[in-house]
Amino acid sequence: MIYSLHPGAEQDITYALDFYNEHAGPVVAERFLEEFERIAKLLVKHPGLGIPTTRGRRTFPLKIFPYSVIYRNLESSIRILIVRHQHRKPGYAGDRR
Repeated sequence: MIYSLHPGAEQDITYALDFYNEHAGPVVAERFLEEFERIAKLLVKHPGLGIPTTRGRRTFPLKIFPYSVIYRNLESSIRILIVRHQHRKPGYAGDRR
């Protein structure tokens, strides 16, 4: 099993990396990316870990950073739709498929 990123999720990650690079430095930005990749690999191995939400989606929080990964479990992969800061409105990017 593998994971793929919705283009919007790629953009979410880029915005987070830019923010952390600017406000906390490249070491923190790299830690964010490492934590995201750790969670993505964990979800590939155990796609049922996340909390079920609407429309067949699941959500799983990053441990160190205030972000959640919103994804859909497909037959042979998971599709990461959103990487949302936990202070954003719940409906942020809800139209992504």
